[in-house]
Amino acid sequence: MRLELGNIFIKDVKFDNETKVEGGILYVNKDEMIKEIGADEHIKSIEIEIARPGESVRITPVKDVIEPRVKVEGPGGIFPGVLSKVDTVGSGKTHVLKGAAIVTTGKIVGFQEGIVDMSGPGAEYTPFSKLLNIVITAEPVDGLKQHEHEKAVRMVGFKAAAYLGEAGRNVEPDETKVYETESLLESVQKYPDLPKVGYVYMLQTQGLLHDTYVYGVDAKKIVPTILYPTEIMDGAIVSGNCVSACDKNPTYVHVNNSIVNDLYEKHGKEINFVGIIITNENVYLADKERSSNWTAKLCKYLGLDGAIVSQEGFGNPDTDLIMNCKKIEGQGVKTVIVTDEYAGRDGASQSLADADSKADAVVTGGNANEVIVLPPMDKVIGHVEFVDTIAGGFDGSLRKDGSIEVEIQAITGATNETGFGYLTTKGY
Repeated sequence: MRLELGNIFIKDVKFDNETKVEGGILYVNKDEMIKEIGADEHIKSIEIEIARPGESVRITPVKDVIEPRVKVEGPGGIFPGVLSKVDTVGSGKTHVLKGAAIVTTGKIVGFQEGIVDMSGPGAEYTPFSKLLNIVITAEPVDGLKQHEHEKAVRMVGFKAAAYLGEAGRNVEPDETKVYETESLLESVQKYPDLPKVGYVYMLQTQGLLHDTYVYGVDAKKIVPTILYPTEIMDGAIVSGNCVSACDKNPTYVHVNNSIVNDLYEKHGKEINFVGIIITNENVYLADKERSSNWTAKLCKYLGLDGAIVSQEGFGNPDTDLIMNCKKIEGQGVKTVIVTDEYAGRDGASQSLADADSKADAVVTGGNANEVIVLPPMDKVIGHVEFVDTIAGGFDGSLRKDGSIEVEIQAITGATNETGFGYLTTKGY
């Protein structure tokens, strides 16, 4: 499967009377955009603002971050099974408004949403401070249930990304990158001397606002299966969860997964990147056993020499991570796990809730319990009063002068477990 991603580099975002991309600037007709995305009876008001890198702006509570894209050639459309039909994506041409993002906020949905500071020390922990953010504050109608609230805000974000993505449909990309994965037999024949490597992509699916969607299907209902890497790069997986901000995978991360991109960089040179196995993170032991059994079976079936396993979240999913690692290793496949740590504020506690001697190759995104003080910002988009109750915050986190003392758990993307961030740990 062959996918061309045409990157259109966005240098600035401005409001105007027409939505278009011209000279590297994304112009947005705010009224038209609100009309396009606002037809939901569960949302009573929508406001759109722009937050640029380096500005004294705080966005909280952040629900999702989404990259504007448009399918210009080939089967399927943007966000298949959600906004588009369920045609298989991952081939043809897709244009990307690179450097721009939709950020959704508003009244808190769950208690595990996050903070994005566009400047100051907090900005150094989140990759989303480097983007030109079109921030949508979507306020729910009174009395709306949390699951309905989450879905309404989620759909507003996807519609907004699709609306802005259309502005790039007929724009000549500044850069075109080509990604291709052959069928398994073709791949083995083409690179007979390279080790076969796969990626086991664990998706957050524990329910209670902990959901991820694959072609529109709640992934807790799936058994592990195989995807072309380009399907993920083309929007087949989207976020619908409200897990801790530091290590959740916003939709932006799914389509820009760092592990997928890095494996493609090595493909045909140092390794043979044969594909992706997606699996879920379950609540009950029997479901964990089933999914990890299937994951290990698929690794063996693909004839992998090595596998990289990333998780999303922490605590209960640590068990899924270790089960996957242990069983994949049991199939004779060398395994590396990618996670983050909850090692206490002093870093002295056990990092994961589960462990095994076979998990002897680990990449970490840092310690989410590290405490930071975020200085006051000139402008807040959203509702800063919720920082005392979001994961990583505590009673008194929000100070009278507008500064915030929190664990970096509260910062969106701070310890992302696909490596889409800035932190890691060096072993000695």
